[in-house]
Amino acid sequence: MEWQDFWAATALLLVFEGILPFLNPAAMRRMLQVMVQMDDRTLRYSGLASMVAGVVFLYLIN
Repeated sequence: MEWQDFWAATALLLVFEGILPFLNPAAMRRMLQVMVQMDDRTLRYSGLASMVAGVVFLYLIN
C-alpha cells in the first residue's frame, strides 16, 4: 500500500463521517446522546464489530 492510498482512504473516511451531521444534525445529536448512555462493554463491542466489518469489506473488494 502506498501513502497516497492511505491519505485517500483517510479523506474518504472524513467525507463519510461528515455526511450525517451535515444532512441531519438533530439525528447526530440523538445518536451521540444514546452513545453517552451506553456502557463501555457495548461501545467496545460496537467498535470491534465496525472494525471487523471494515476488514471484511476491504478483503472483499481486493
